[in-house]
Amino acid sequence: MGEDLRLARPFLVLLAVVAAARFLQGVLGVPYAKGHHVFSIVTLTVLSCVYYGAFTRRWRGYRLIQAIGIALLLGVISQLTILLLTLVSYASSLQTYFNHPVALNAQDLERPVAFAQALANRIGGLVGNSIFAGIAGAIGWTIGGLLPER
Repeated sequence: MGEDLRLARPFLVLLAVVAAARFLQGVLGVPYAKGHHVFSIVTLTVLSCVYYGAFTRRWRGYRLIQAIGIALLLGVISQLTILLLTLVSYASSLQTYFNHPVALNAQDLERPVAFAQALANRIGGLVGNSIFAGIAGAIGWTIGGLLPER
């Protein structure tokens, strides 16, 4: 895992930038409908898993299971970031994109989501989106066969 974390450094920098910008958008009052797509952690993660899967196959010699492993790692880190920023939003009573009813798949978009429900949604995302990240890594690994050898 240490080698995978070292390889993930560029992703971690991008994740920090995107997460901070997304958090600030909410704090600064940018309406969710207007800005939620601008800094998307999920989009960053999916694209990163695809290209990490491709590049590690061709240029690091990763087998399929190794590419899935690094993609799962990226997915878990992203989802833990989302969970952490959701906790910060609730703990500090800030209205951010991390506790917005749409982001938490709420039925009633006019009322704030209870903390327990938000936590349950985020834990579900931690599991489901991490698995999806692994699948994206496998897709990238498959595409990686098209890259030139060294």
